[in-house]
Amino acid sequence: MPKLKKKEIVLEYQNYILQPPFSPKDLKTNVARFDDATITKWQDQWISQTAANKEKFGSFEELSVSRFWGKGKYKPAIIAGSGPSLKNNGHELGDRGDIPLMSCLHNYHYFHDNKIKVDFYLSLDAGEITISEIAEGGEAPEEEYWESTKDNKLLCWIGTHPKLLEKWKGEIYFFNHVMPDTVVKNKLRDIEKFNLLFSAGGNVLGACLYFAKAIYGANPVAFVGADFAFGYEKKFHPWDSQYDKDIGICHHSFDIFGNRVLTWPSYYGFKCFFDYVAITIPGFYVNCSEGGTLGSYPEGNLMQIKQMDLCDFYAMYNQSDELKRAYESAPEQDVILY
Repeated sequence: MPKLKKKEIVLEYQNYILQPPFSPKDLKTNVARFDDATITKWQDQWISQTAANKEKFGSFEELSVSRFWGKGKYKPAIIAGSGPSLKNNGHELGDRGDIPLMSCLHNYHYFHDNKIKVDFYLSLDAGEITISEIAEGGEAPEEEYWESTKDNKLLCWIGTHPKLLEKWKGEIYFFNHVMPDTVVKNKLRDIEKFNLLFSAGGNVLGACLYFAKAIYGANPVAFVGADFAFGYEKKFHPWDSQYDKDIGICHHSFDIFGNRVLTWPSYYGFKCFFDYVAITIPGFYVNCSEGGTLGSYPEGNLMQIKQMDLCDFYAMYNQSDELKRAYESAPEQDVILY
């Protein structure tokens, strides 16, 4: 019998909807529903690690990310999460021209292996897992990644694990984070009253967004790797990771093409944070993840987040280059853009 040819599946973005099926208040509630459990588990470590970092670095204020205030004003920026869709277009980030790239630290080995220069890496987590994740899924020995950090900038929360900061050889700058618990907030302020606060929705990509938009001043902000869900192959990252071995308790969500995907409740909360920001904070938000759940609902995709392939996002900035190439290749002909 002749072999059947595999049919190519063409995915199309869903239609746009004017608003999510939930109120902004409900979205915000979804974001904060795990706060109490997180605070109970981590508060002592947050405080002790902040004190240790204060002792080592002397002053968070003197190493504040505020030195980058407004440096990206009137410019676009790209922020990179660690979702499985990054495997589809992450390699294209090397062709972004001078558009700044801010990335979650978990992507470090991936971008290093693919020789993609990142302008800023960000870390928000306090756990020691941030250290092992530098090389998890990478192609090189762990020592190579740490050695290469000498050429990179790390923006991190003041409660970052001290071992991560010891291993990082490049520049380090600090920010604080909005703390929902008053007792913990006051204890951190007793260590140093450092009020450059990020509102990040409890996730690292949220810190990337806050830095890109509120500190760096960039607009538009384009997302890549912003899945907040497992891919169709039930992988949580573009590489093999510990999260794929036992995905645990999940529920279904809908991706930007209208397909069902699995996600964790906590990551659905992160997705709600970005949707909340998009419908409440003025800006031009572009999702170039080409997958995942950012801005998506069963009814369609949020109008406030433009869904666009990464190559099409670049095309908005490269039209003069295309016209120039066309003109130089045939100067005797009439060449116009439209």
